Amino acid sequence: MSGMTGEAETESDWIREAVRLYQEPLALYAARLTGCPESARDAVQETFVRLCQQKREDVITYLREWLFSVCRSRALDARRKEHHMIALAEPDMRAGNITLEPPVAAERREANARIAAQLDGLPTNQQEVIRLKFQNDLSYKEIASVTGLSVSNVGFLIHTGLKTLREKMRDA
Repeated sequence: MSGMTGEAETESDWIREAVRLYQEPLALYAARLTGCPESARDAVQETFVRLCQQKREDVITYLREWLFSVCRSRALDARRKEHHMIALAEPDMRAGNITLEPPVAAERREANARIAAQLDGLPTNQQEVIRLKFQNDLSYKEIASVTGLSVSNVGFLIHTGLKTLREKMRDA
């Protein structure tokens, strides 16, 4: 009985840790894909339900990639079903609870809002790969696996998107 409990604890511990590490990044990613916070939450929940059905040894070596791939699939399914996109304000992505002086904080919020607005103007595929790279810190290889694109295509989309963003920011 105690051996069974130990296995169950170990089994649930890795899933609990995956939820702790990836729930928020997946929710932000899914929200961007679906345009709807409720659909995003459903997609993330379905992703973790699918994770619970997997054997740890089958996914642990590429867990982050697997989670984003499944979440992407669920989110795109939800978007297709709903046939609508709702504008979703970009949450403040600053890490930690760093307190900035009010003028500096206001300036940073304004700059982030300008960047987010310009990013929203890019083609969807460029937005997606840029967000996976910079908001979720995925490698080009991981992004390729998540999106089904080639690594070179991911690199091209990121390069082109960033170049366009720089030009738009310079002109703005």
